[in-house]
Amino acid sequence: MYFFLNNLAFLDLSYASAITPKMLVNFLTRRKTISFAGCIVQMYLFASFADAECLLLAAMAYDRYMAICNPLHYPVLMSRKVCVWLVAGSYLMGSMSSLMHTYFTFRLSFCKSNVINHFFCDIPPLLALSCSDTHFNELLLFALCGFIQTSTFLFILISYACILCTILRIHSTEGRHKAFSTCTSHLTAVALYYGTLLFTYLRPSSSYVLDTDKIIAVFYTIVFPMLNPLIYSLRNEDVKDTLSKIRQRKLLALKRTQCT
Repeated sequence: MYFFLNNLAFLDLSYASAITPKMLVNFLTRRKTISFAGCIVQMYLFASFADAECLLLAAMAYDRYMAICNPLHYPVLMSRKVCVWLVAGSYLMGSMSSLMHTYFTFRLSFCKSNVINHFFCDIPPLLALSCSDTHFNELLLFALCGFIQTSTFLFILISYACILCTILRIHSTEGRHKAFSTCTSHLTAVALYYGTLLFTYLRPSSSYVLDTDKIIAVFYTIVFPMLNPLIYSLRNEDVKDTLSKIRQRKLLALKRTQCT
């Protein structure tokens, strides 16, 4: 689990870093620009890490499924080698998908305007600037994003359906609580991340409202990567014990202040 969490933290840091620094610079300068090459790199990195995160979240769901539904075989079925291959496959498929999007997007002609109605180089606002026929690009976006996002989301739902059936067969209340508590953090992260991604990328181009999409993009590019460490940390017993001790110390200090 911690091996996957390390890679999830790396992906969150990576794709947020591909966007946030340039966005902050643009907030502080009057001339908000990005070079053509910089736009290509930014789009490729973001799409690569975002797709890889979808696949990694599915791998984490499979890991939880094996841990709860097949606990005796877990050390063999989820060996270090298997975990490495799952993570490597997530990075590879994310990179390949992003490479296709980037290549076909920047083959288009951009003669309408050079003003991107967004705070980073994303695919929908770039397609809106093109004076070429973008029908193929829209189909590619729907097909690749639809395959990666929808298939991984369905895989996660099926995994947790099996996990729920297994948990309900556990007789002790404490055992059910312990088994389910290992999944709540992952389920929270999945719900937040997929909710915004599916809404943004699996819609026809006619329904794009770029001003609204910019607000939604803030959540899955900046807010959720910052929330993930908090979401997972609050399920850690050591973290909860430390927070409890800090709270007790503050209450004790407050009582002493009131007594004096």
